[in-house]
This record gives sequence, structure tokens and C-alpha cells, in this order.
Amino acid sequence: MLITGANGFVGKPLCSAAHKAGYLVTAVTRKPTQFGDGVENMVVSDFNQEVLWSEAMHDVDVVVHLAARVHVMKESVKDALSAYRLINVDGTLRLASYAAVAGVRRFIYLSSVKVNGESTRKNRPFFADDAPAPEDPYGISKMEAEHALFRFSAKTGMEVTIIRPPLVYGPNVGANFASMMRWVTYRWPLPLGAMTNQRSMVALDNLLDLILTCTEHPVAKGQVFLVSDGQDVSVTELLKKLAQMLNVPSHLIPVPVEYLRCIATIFGKKKIADRFCNSLQVDIGKTRQLLGLTPLMSLDQGLKKTANWFLHQ
Repeated sequence: MLITGANGFVGKPLCSAAHKAGYLVTAVTRKPTQFGDGVENMVVSDFNQEVLWSEAMHDVDVVVHLAARVHVMKESVKDALSAYRLINVDGTLRLASYAAVAGVRRFIYLSSVKVNGESTRKNRPFFADDAPAPEDPYGISKMEAEHALFRFSAKTGMEVTIIRPPLVYGPNVGANFASMMRWVTYRWPLPLGAMTNQRSMVALDNLLDLILTCTEHPVAKGQVFLVSDGQDVSVTELLKKLAQMLNVPSHLIPVPVEYLRCIATIFGKKKIADRFCNSLQVDIGKTRQLLGLTPLMSLDQGLKKTANWFLHQ
């Protein structure tokens, strides 16, 4: 198995899990990185440069492509879509072309739920086969990469599987999820006590289980899968659960959501408010039905594991 983005939040534990599952792993990173036994490190600074892919992919059965230009809240590039396309579309297709030439059997692409859209109406989840409706350059680039990979698969016969995760959490998580845990442990009063939205998330262990299942399952080829813990939660409920698992009291002030949106808009933080206030739910019925896969870890188990890591880091 060749894994790109192998030193990331998902990549490192995937390398370990793949090795435990019996794969010889080539871990592709931008900088030299130490991995355990059974994992060989390959350094590639730019996916759009010529590198010795043919040598790296010798005898590779599966490529799992995690590397990407990731979504950022404050985009600093003027032509953001072109910047995303260069890495997420052009770089992905270049990698896929080398994989096909090398005889790779299956190419698994970690996409994003943003291909489906930014939000859902409460209890009206996204489905894997819904028409894509991305709203920002990152989501558009991921959609274009998916479409290009399926066209490429039709031409070459290399199997392609797409996985679209929502927010992924677990040990070593960063970004907004880590910030929420810090807020809770600082015992700050938070104006987030009146949220009734519903959001899907996925524990890292559940995502890794799906990826590894897709490497071998015959039904996975040519499919798009959504993934979650199978239990949705409001932001208010999430913060209460985190407080309990971090062994601190929660201090949540029930400020009406409309007030939060108004205040956030005044201060130019509408996008941040939307991420906290909107619902974003995914239906994993297709994943359950086609793959016979149920989440290994419940939401509470995933949060407990993450909280334990946070407390002991």
C-alpha cells in the first residue's frame, strides 16, 4: 500500500493500521519522517514534479491518497480555486496516472463531505449518491478530482473508491475540535447552550476501518461512501459530553442562535457562526448496506478516547 499525506492526522495511524493488517507500506511525506517497522518513507515535496513514482509503486496493490491542499477559513491566495485545483485535481490525476501505469489495482481517494454541500436541514441528511453541491473552492476542487478519477478509471480499468468524511476527531486532533476542548478545560462561559442543530462526525478509528475495508472489498470499487459514527449531536450536546469526559463542569449560556448569528455577522465572523449553528448530517446507510460495515466505535467511545489523549498529552 502506498499512502500519501502519511504524516498527517489520518495518515500516520493509517500507516500503522495498514501494517498491522498485513500490508507493506510506503508512506509518502513532504519531509523525512520516522515510521515504525514495515513502513518505508518516501519524500515528495511537490506532487506536480517528476518523481520516481514508477519505482515507488512497484508491486503496490492499493494507493490511498490523503495528501491535499486543505480547507482554510481565511484564504490568503487571490485565486483560491486555481491553487486548490493545482494540488487537489492536477496532483491527484498525476498520481493516478502513475498508479495506473504501475498496475495498481485500486486507488482510494479521501475527499470531503463539502462535495455534498456546506449544511443540511435538520434531519434531512446528505446521501452518498446525492448530486454534488460544493460551495467553496476547496469543495469544488474535491468534486472535480472525484469526477476526473472516475473518468480516468473508465479509461484505464484501475478501480477507484471515494470516501467523503465529515469532521474527523481522535487523538492528535487539531483545528476547531482541539479549540473546543481547550475552551471546555479553561471553564470559560460559552454562549453555546441553546444549540439544537445536528452534526455528523467520525472517530478516527471508524474512518480507518472504512479505508481498510475499501482496500479489499469487491463492492467498494467505483463507489462513493459517506462515513460517520452513526450518531449525530448538537454543538451544545457535544460540549456537555466533552466537559463530562474532561472531568470539568460545563458553563454553557443559552444564547438564542439568532443572536449569535447576528453578532457574528457584525464582527465579520459569519462563516464561523455557520459552522457552529448549522446542521450537517450524513446518512451512512449505503456504507452499512454495501460493505456490511457498522462503526467500530460509538460517539461516546470516540470522544472518551480523544479526551483521554487530550488530558495526557
